[in-house]
Amino acid sequence: MLKKSRYGIIRGMEKIEKILKKIIEETFGIKAEAKVEKAPELQGRKEGEREGFRADFATNVAMKISKEVGKNPREIGEILREVFLKEDLGTLEGTQVEIAGPGFLNFMLPDEYFKEKLGEFGGNLEEFKKNISRDEYLDKTVVTEFSDPNPFKVLHIGHFYTSVVGESISRLFELSGAKVYRVNFGGDVGLHVGKTIYSLIKKGLKEFTIEDVAECYVEGTREYEEDEEARKEIIELNKKIYQIAENGEREGEIAKIYWKGRELSYRYFEDFYEKIGVKFDKFYPESEVAEKGVREVVEHTPGVYEKSEGATVFKGEKFGLHTRVFINKEGLPTYETKDVGLLFEKWADFKFDESVVITGNDIIEYMKVVLKSVEQYAPELVQKTRHLTHGNVKLPGAVKMSSRKGNFIKAVDVLEDVREKTSNDLIVLGAIKYAFLKYRIGGDIEFDIEESVSTTGNSGVYLQYSCVRAKKILKEDSEEELDKGFSKEWELNPFEVRICKKFVEYPEVIKQAVREMAPNVICNYLFETAQEFSRFYENCKVNGSEFEAERRRIVRAFRNVMEQGLGLLGIEVPEEM
Repeated sequence: MLKKSRYGIIRGMEKIEKILKKIIEETFGIKAEAKVEKAPELQGRKEGEREGFRADFATNVAMKISKEVGKNPREIGEILREVFLKEDLGTLEGTQVEIAGPGFLNFMLPDEYFKEKLGEFGGNLEEFKKNISRDEYLDKTVVTEFSDPNPFKVLHIGHFYTSVVGESISRLFELSGAKVYRVNFGGDVGLHVGKTIYSLIKKGLKEFTIEDVAECYVEGTREYEEDEEARKEIIELNKKIYQIAENGEREGEIAKIYWKGRELSYRYFEDFYEKIGVKFDKFYPESEVAEKGVREVVEHTPGVYEKSEGATVFKGEKFGLHTRVFINKEGLPTYETKDVGLLFEKWADFKFDESVVITGNDIIEYMKVVLKSVEQYAPELVQKTRHLTHGNVKLPGAVKMSSRKGNFIKAVDVLEDVREKTSNDLIVLGAIKYAFLKYRIGGDIEFDIEESVSTTGNSGVYLQYSCVRAKKILKEDSEEELDKGFSKEWELNPFEVRICKKFVEYPEVIKQAVREMAPNVICNYLFETAQEFSRFYENCKVNGSEFEAERRRIVRAFRNVMEQGLGLLGIEVPEEM
């Protein structure tokens, strides 16, 4: 009998590979990997050769070992075919094998194999979700750090993107058995705060909104860069703000503006995260981790860090990196030192097995230096840390956006722009999240509003609609239906086989998405599966057909896969569309 994995799926390809590997060793006396892959239906076949044969899996191992064995690939293929069909195939009993082209071995699995898979996938939704869970991270603790907006700045489209990506990756870890803590790190102290408060004071704004904050940051930045006197005032103001944050001072004009601005920012962040369905377990303000970072840097100076022209630096050149300042000439900790402190604070709070930090790819070299410095005295923490980076989000034809220049797209505006196309909030969020997640994490992505709400292309709306259609077919669903077996007279037609083959792929897709931390893998799979379902539905009558119970099981399996898959992307399926 074949061994089932924890989530109840028998690996057809893996079973065939193991059998072929054993046959090759026993028959030819050599060891060879018999890589088996999904096969196009006509792989390696010349015109006129058994057009009706359906290839589910295929391997070119006969061609690979031909020289070593000293036989023609097709002759080797015939030997492998003959011995393979004599093996105990378990659930794969009835598999047909064809030699095609120069020596491909094509395998056509029996209907019973797909019926068994359909039984596993097409049951109760909650039971399906339990069975498809994985255990790569069972009993592990994972910290995911993402979004990381700075108080005294407005959330922009990039924050929206990284929030969606971080939430999806967190869900993948949870599916794999991990206890996940979502954390958020932001700069509540630093020059950006000094610039903003300088402008707020200059304008005399004691009562202000988050929009006022964003405007003042841009104006303060301009004055810092263009006016030498303003620059000096902002630097001195920045020192006072550090003291206010460190000592918890509440009295005085600067302190009152600082704490009001900080509170306003965090409330604004939380409101937005609630709108998009993201909840963090902890926010780490920079002011609360800076002290720990300073202690670590000072403790390891000299040794790891060293003094240079009044500042404390880490010279990364000996590691193929570059030098960065950790404590500046004014004695203030830089971003680098705060990131050091954050790493140790996360460890103290969660004792994680893995910490995933998700940021833009503009700080790749920066993070290399920070982590390399910590590696010199806490290598175990660095080994447990993974830095995952992404590119920028752009609109079609748009230039790179910058909050410093004030030419950015606010996150809330993205929601409103899509809401103009559809008023259903689940559809709005589904459209945006899928538009972000369908791209592989790493490079820049282009967010096209019209494309995101399309009901026919590769969009979240299309996938939601496909799932709603399946749910409508199952409206009169009953538990009794799940207990029925499949009719012996039911022979799967090509459309039924194709959709069942997509179901069988699902566990491997999940495994790949977790391993690579790549939600786009799930997006690609769901889109392809929805297309197959559309072909099935257009060509196979379901309700009222001779094989209604069997085809409803296909529809139910599709519904199960889509609801769970979309859920991993943070996308809910509405009842109506």
